[in-house]
Amino acid sequence: MGLREDLERFREIGEQRRPDLAEFIREGDLSGSSRDAVRIPVKLVDLPSFEYDQRDMGGVGQGGDGTPQPGQPVDVPGDPGDADGDGDEEGEPGEDGGEHGYYEMDPEEFARELDEELGLDLEPKGKRVVEEVEGDFTELTRAGPNSTLDFEQLFKRGLKRKLATDFDEGYVREACRVAGADARAVFEFCREENVLVSLAWIREAIADLEDEGVDLDEYADFDDFVARVERDPVDERIRREGLQQVPFRREDERYRQPEVIERKQKNVVVVNIRDVSGSMRETKRELVERTFTPLDWYLTGKYDEAEFRYVAHDADAWEVERGEFFGIRSGGGTRISSAYELAAEILEEYPFSEWNRYVFAAGDSENSSDDTVENVVPLMRDIPANLHAYVETQPGGNTINATHAEEIERELADRDNVVVARVAGPEDVTDAIRTILSTEGGEDT
Repeated sequence: MGLREDLERFREIGEQRRPDLAEFIREGDLSGSSRDAVRIPVKLVDLPSFEYDQRDMGGVGQGGDGTPQPGQPVDVPGDPGDADGDGDEEGEPGEDGGEHGYYEMDPEEFARELDEELGLDLEPKGKRVVEEVEGDFTELTRAGPNSTLDFEQLFKRGLKRKLATDFDEGYVREACRVAGADARAVFEFCREENVLVSLAWIREAIADLEDEGVDLDEYADFDDFVARVERDPVDERIRREGLQQVPFRREDERYRQPEVIERKQKNVVVVNIRDVSGSMRETKRELVERTFTPLDWYLTGKYDEAEFRYVAHDADAWEVERGEFFGIRSGGGTRISSAYELAAEILEEYPFSEWNRYVFAAGDSENSSDDTVENVVPLMRDIPANLHAYVETQPGGNTINATHAEEIERELADRDNVVVARVAGPEDVTDAIRTILSTEGGEDT
């Protein structure tokens, strides 16, 4: 293998340092990261380099005097035939793990990478206006400083008026020579022909013709006149004679003003809910953490301001800090509606007109009898949110009482901002995240 092939191979090895985000989410240690910095372990690979040993200026030959004989093979360290070389030694292959480092990214980079990895395309909606900035001078107003007068608009409006009001004077003078036609008759004829000429101008034209001694009975009637005389359109006269003047008016003036652009802050509040009842064993709790933690990182990276509230529940609900949320245990029963009642109270602090709101809940789908249909479903309908998501964590498959997810799907099938995802093991986590984030309904008030 040549040097070029070696370099290509080592370049490919180096590129493998870039973390596999989906694998990290499914199997990695999430505890080493915070909401400000996501630390993903990567295996370090030292690329080889060629060095020149300044201490040995000789060649690579062999022999007592360092000079090889013709045809004598050169020993290669590590060659099986070299008893003194650094060949393979005894030992179990792969006993030692490779050296690891960390690829650290902020949540914004994490969100971009996850978008690419999972084919997501979530564009958060700006809610509260935080700043108005001036954009390009694209707005036109009727008043403004002279320095912003739009001469192009002024000229276009004046030219449009000229084309609309200018008329063929020679054509109208000839119309004044229709036998028996007075100024009023000529004026009405011109109006019918869409010739915009004033009655006063026609009267003056007839008087001038009389003073010049011109025959005013040249045409028997207006039909005879139309048959014998052709109009000279204004656009053709302008092409032929040029544009002598444009009738500008004050109302034609337009002044350029900068477009006012509103910058809206993209705020999000996420209420994370998890079941901590007796049926939520360690494996189920780990699946909740493995699903919710990347969602927190992702939304932190997508929004200008992100706040997270954590609710734990068994038969009752209470708010906890993030550190307690994933590790808390309880032995009580389950009433999921208690968590949504508390979530509704929490979200009163975050008006939907200013905040994007997400309610993420997770559990094993076990709930007290009739609580889902009678209480949870009405609460989910009543709480305005961009997205309501329920993540079912049931590693061993559904049990008889695990019907909450199915009832949510059935009762809220008409809502485009409600989604259910199922996570039976770590391999399902990335699909669940994709399902949740690609279903974001963006419901507006």
